[in-house]
Amino acid sequence: MPIATSSKLDAAIAQFGDATGYLAAASIGLPPRSAVDALKADLDSWFNADRDPQGYDAIIERSRAHYARLVGVASDRVAAGSQTSVLTSMVAASVPVGAEVLCVDGDFSSIVFPFLQRADIRVRCVPLAELADAITDETWLVSFSLVQSATGVVADTPAITEAAARHGAFTYCDVTQAAGVLPVDATQFDATVCHTYKWLCAPRGVAFLTVSTAFQNLLTPIQAGWYAGDEVWQSCYGPAMNLAPDARRFDVSPAWQAWVGAEHSLALFAGLDIASIWELTTGLGDRLCDELGIAQQHQAIVTWADPDGGDLGRLTAAGIRASGRAGRLRASFHLWNTESDVTAVMAALRA
Repeated sequence: MPIATSSKLDAAIAQFGDATGYLAAASIGLPPRSAVDALKADLDSWFNADRDPQGYDAIIERSRAHYARLVGVASDRVAAGSQTSVLTSMVAASVPVGAEVLCVDGDFSSIVFPFLQRADIRVRCVPLAELADAITDETWLVSFSLVQSATGVVADTPAITEAAARHGAFTYCDVTQAAGVLPVDATQFDATVCHTYKWLCAPRGVAFLTVSTAFQNLLTPIQAGWYAGDEVWQSCYGPAMNLAPDARRFDVSPAWQAWVGAEHSLALFAGLDIASIWELTTGLGDRLCDELGIAQQHQAIVTWADPDGGDLGRLTAAGIRASGRAGRLRASFHLWNTESDVTAVMAALRA
């Protein structure tokens, strides 16, 4: 039986044209038509000498507002950046000397490596299933992905945040593999980070950091530049430094063209019921699991053992785009996928 969708979701799906066989949103999302059109128009304006830096400011602020709406926070709690690792490095630089940071074994490197660069703090890694129980009174920060990149497994957020609160630890959550497909409530965490080029289908180079007011006061904006100023265009020259009082003090100067496309992608997803996308994608994922004869994973990212890459090779040969990570095949379903994609995968594997 076909999985039901709403008219609003159907209209969003139509923005992506024919994406049959594309099961790689966990690697890179596809842009909606509105983003492509906006990017082309901006390039034409630039070519025709009809662009100036100040003209991008409103685009960035609208994008910030769309993302804030998507993850359930006020816009003044959102900082704009370019890369997950860059934003994480600022968090890592603010960890007190000698403090413990608890990470997940096998988590994405961008939220692990910056902490490992600090020789004067303790970094401990544990399996995701043991994360909540591993938090102690010695833990200053818990860093983890809401959805694991390699496996698609969803973290037990209530258990982790409850344990962190009980032990007085802060929480830092990477929602890159969640925002746009799984409902995200950033207020559950002291800070979150997200790169939008995957499930939010934006150009690469647009990332966000959300911070609570209390956690903001513990962070040093080590990458502070003109765009972090309270008055951006009055902050181009030193030595006087007047940073924005809210999360914008952590802004990194934007790659303008990327934000032109991101505005439309973010607006699209901010206007959708993300729970319906999760229902659609996990439903397709479970149907694939049934066909494969493996336990249902209830995830938008379905993975299975493929140590030699044979299954991935068969899908690629059949024109199906998926990915391989950590010795497993990773098939990721997004709002443009249908049951025909499940059928195509199985046909390719059985050929």
